[in-house]
Amino acid sequence: MSKSYGQYCPLALSAELLCERWTLLVLSRVIEGCSTFSEIHRGVPRISPTMLTKRLSELEHSELVEKRQSPDGRSIRYSPTAAAMDLEQIINDLAIWGQRWARDMTLEDLDPAFLAWSMHLAMNVEQMPSERVVIEFRLSSEVTEEIEYFWIVHEHGNIEMCMKHPGFETDLSVASDLRLFVEAWRGFRNLRDEIGKGSITLDGPRAYREAFPNWLKLSMFSPYKRLQRGRERQLYEQSSAFDEHHAST
Repeated sequence: MSKSYGQYCPLALSAELLCERWTLLVLSRVIEGCSTFSEIHRGVPRISPTMLTKRLSELEHSELVEKRQSPDGRSIRYSPTAAAMDLEQIINDLAIWGQRWARDMTLEDLDPAFLAWSMHLAMNVEQMPSERVVIEFRLSSEVTEEIEYFWIVHEHGNIEMCMKHPGFETDLSVASDLRLFVEAWRGFRNLRDEIGKGSITLDGPRAYREAFPNWLKLSMFSPYKRLQRGRERQLYEQSSAFDEHHAST
């Protein structure tokens, strides 16, 4: 827990609780429904297990998270308290502010594990075939100078993300530069345009290639206009994503 500001101001008291590094990210995952340690860790992949344990303990002590045994007694479950749920809209609004005004991403921010976790929550399963569909993502990283792989598996409305090969044959392969794909995911580039230009390539049956843009809902914050001056705002204003946003407002 952070040191006290020595003020009775409610903002200062709130900041003491919430402004430690990782705290808001961990809390947001619990609010979103991650209930086990491993689920929370997958949603915040760059936090160490030791630090995650510490932050969860602090949140429990602050009565924002409740820890309990699973019904079978084999695992620990975490759930948000009423106080935590009161923060849900605040956290969401803070993320919207970040989409509009926070700094541009750097190469070091590009975490494929977090992208995989985010994307598996944003698949439009109603648009996907009911049978199993395995989508392989091959994204080249300028940081590691390697190809980063992950897989999203859909079957009968259920979505799983895999950082290792799931053991099933790939139905659709998606290849791109990691940074470019994240920029499309966040709404700074138009996904269909990038596919049309060949910046994002799809390999698989024609029906799956044509349907892929409808399978992926993009980031929930992608509709919010980028306002901070810099590279990402320029990308946004030069893309048809900008035109589509203004056509709908």
